[in-house]
Amino acid sequence: MQKILKWTLIIFSIIIALIYVFDIDYVLKGIRVTYLTGNTTAFLSDYEYFDNRAIEPSAVAQPWAIHKDYNKIKATAKLNSINQERETKAFLVIKNDSIIYEKYFDGYNENSKSNSFSMAKSIVVTLLGKAIMDGEIKGLDQPVSDFFEEYKTGFGASLTVGNLASMSSGMKWNEKYYSIINITTESYFSDDLRALILNQDIIKTPGEKFRYSSGDTQLLGMIIEKATNSNISDYARNNFTVPMGFQSQALWQLDSEESGMEKVYCCFASNAKDFARFGKLYKNHGKWDDQVLLDSLFIQKAISPVFEKSPYYGYGWWLYEFENKKVYSMRGHRGQFVIVVPEDDMIIVRLGDHVTRGEGEEFDGDFYNYIAETYKMLN
Repeated sequence: MQKILKWTLIIFSIIIALIYVFDIDYVLKGIRVTYLTGNTTAFLSDYEYFDNRAIEPSAVAQPWAIHKDYNKIKATAKLNSINQERETKAFLVIKNDSIIYEKYFDGYNENSKSNSFSMAKSIVVTLLGKAIMDGEIKGLDQPVSDFFEEYKTGFGASLTVGNLASMSSGMKWNEKYYSIINITTESYFSDDLRALILNQDIIKTPGEKFRYSSGDTQLLGMIIEKATNSNISDYARNNFTVPMGFQSQALWQLDSEESGMEKVYCCFASNAKDFARFGKLYKNHGKWDDQVLLDSLFIQKAISPVFEKSPYYGYGWWLYEFENKKVYSMRGHRGQFVIVVPEDDMIIVRLGDHVTRGEGEEFDGDFYNYIAETYKMLN
């Protein structure tokens, strides 16, 4: 027994030494936050294990209107089954800007915070639209090298802000969520995201095709931060969450308190009702009440395909059709959705775990089930 313990300690010490020798000490944090909490990847409440920047709610909160048929409609048997099997935490249906149905599960309620994961990418592109609208960024065609000299040569010399927003940077990036040693995991647990991102090479001609990359959005956030001379959380609060009447405090995960860089490709912790406000903003063409928060022309670009071979992605938003109706969506890891069906003035929010998906980049499976079963409920 003593020999086993001795060799276990020796092997463990060697592993720890190798982690530091090869400069992958982020692995230790990843193991502590993920595997030692009983998870195999990032999870909905993991913001509790990171430094965060608080985004305080609006002093003049704007509660959603309540539909006259609020919660009178019942979920279909299929929707109930999916929500139970996939560990849904919140399911919300907003019709004509009024909540017609809402339900929470597993101890969650209307105020419970939940990790947005990559739904944050849609928020970051929204911030980009505002920076362009205010002239702080010249436009989608502005070179990234205007902000970071690391991109003045090679493939990076032709890299634009719009390439980042459309996921076509050509950056060396391998998007994986269940592998402990890869760039996506390293970015999640890094304590200096700016340095990490600027060290990623552009290895292909930018702007040629869609290739999903969280690194693209992180670099875009760094550009917005630099162009506006503001951290991302404050810029979001001043320009969107306050005027849109956020009712609850939100949190945006940081790489570290010292660095203070938001993980902008993910990790905006909020609740279903406040997430839905971004869907309403886009559905209403950038207007909130009588105030124009975002240029309608920018919104039209964001919800239109950039590449013919990738018609399912615009600038920060996923694009679909359902029964010949245009649908666009914020979308995040493990099945976080803000789904907008503008033709029928409807927003569906689903937060939770474990959705099923179809083949390729397009997301079908449960995504379309959420829409189809909602229509059955309303009919």
